[in-house]
Amino acid sequence: MKKLSKGFTLIELMIVVAIIGILAAIAIPNFIKFQARSKQSEAKANLKAAFTAEKAYIQEKDAYNSLINIVGFTPERNNRYAYFLAGTGTLQQRTGAALVAPSATDNGVDLDAFKYGASANVSAFPAAGCATTGPTAPGVVLTTSPISFTGFAQGNIDSDTAIDVWSISTDSRVYPTTVLVTCSVGGNNPSGEPANEVNDVNF
Repeated sequence: MKKLSKGFTLIELMIVVAIIGILAAIAIPNFIKFQARSKQSEAKANLKAAFTAEKAYIQEKDAYNSLINIVGFTPERNNRYAYFLAGTGTLQQRTGAALVAPSATDNGVDLDAFKYGASANVSAFPAAGCATTGPTAPGVVLTTSPISFTGFAQGNIDSDTAIDVWSISTDSRVYPTTVLVTCSVGGNNPSGEPANEVNDVNF
């Protein structure tokens, strides 16, 4: 007696394809968000390094300084974020294969355009942050007692037009408890803790 070979019907195959499509539709956006969040760790680590450099400098000189060659703030290459120790000035450029030493007037570090290209440029100095109490802009504030330092970082961690913005300050800050689209931080932010002013992952 002849045996019939068994296989999947077209309906069964279509059901499997539909299930795979549904799983992919759920998993891929979550994976992209997870990947973007992992890139944000660079900003947090480098802002903490800038904070540590400023705290070490004030112990020795009894003042903060926004010049990167004075405080010794030099992030590793391949940085996706630009870093700002002041609200205006110049940034150390990273456009060539060889790293150019910071000039005497650089108070920030541009992103690594050699790695990510000029299209990823985020070198415009950041606008004020979202804090309602405490420093809101990068730089050294001499009019407060004690004097304070605030640093900013901004970068494009995905392919959209939104810019991810982080900040860190020697002063504690208070943010609106209602989280807005353009203001991702909510509540209290203690001294030395990076704050995500604008979260590019949410856009």
